[in-house]
Amino acid sequence: MINKHNLAAFIFVFLFTVLLLLPGDAKANTKEEILIAAASDLQFAMVDIIHSFEKKEPGARVKIIFGSSGNFFHQILNGAPFDLYFSADSKYPKELEKRQISGEVTTYGFGRIVLMAPSSSDIRIQTLGIKFLFHPSVKKIAIANPAHAPYGMAAVAFMRGQNIYEKLKDKLVMGENISQAAQFVESGAAEVGIIALSIAIKARELGYVSYWEIPAATHPSIEQGFTILQKPKKQQLTKKFTDFVKSREGESILMKYGFNVPAGSRQ
Repeated sequence: MINKHNLAAFIFVFLFTVLLLLPGDAKANTKEEILIAAASDLQFAMVDIIHSFEKKEPGARVKIIFGSSGNFFHQILNGAPFDLYFSADSKYPKELEKRQISGEVTTYGFGRIVLMAPSSSDIRIQTLGIKFLFHPSVKKIAIANPAHAPYGMAAVAFMRGQNIYEKLKDKLVMGENISQAAQFVESGAAEVGIIALSIAIKARELGYVSYWEIPAATHPSIEQGFTILQKPKKQQLTKKFTDFVKSREGESILMKYGFNVPAGSRQ
């Protein structure tokens, strides 16, 4: 069981390891496999989705790597061997489609951001809301790097929209992606972070954090999309998997982790 002291290691495993999500068996080598590059805000939702999918498709094996959407975009341009790309910002897969590197882009959800603090904090973040950022005890504010991480871009847009960015910019510490930003908060390296709701939900469920939801109207919509890369030999399995993501079961998992799903998209 994961305890409070090794949450950072737990997230690290999700983020940097290619996950073999179901136990192997003697026939594992005969299973058809696909490899997915996925935004790190999906680290919990996608694991649940893959478990459910593999139960329905016992002949399939899905591997996944989590990281920054922008970094994956450049890796794919340089020939990284992914079959599917789930981005936290639809602009990246749309650019791949434009360059004829991938197929049509499908919006699978809309992300949301929160202010997140360790559960050990003496300050009640749900009561203070945005004022928490200005509490005297807050020395560091963790966000994902806005240069390539969509949730970092949303965090900066939120602060600029509230006319507080200039007042807070010197307190910002930037993670390579949204998972690393969450680690900074959990470890105490930052007293608060602007984090993906999908990560905060799981962390609060485990008893590690508390959070306050940032109103959606205060930052640009975080439209998230996926695309199938142009690999004809894998088209059948990738299509089965993406159909599952868009199904009622797949979308119910996404909603469980705080994603808003496109209206009328369920199959």
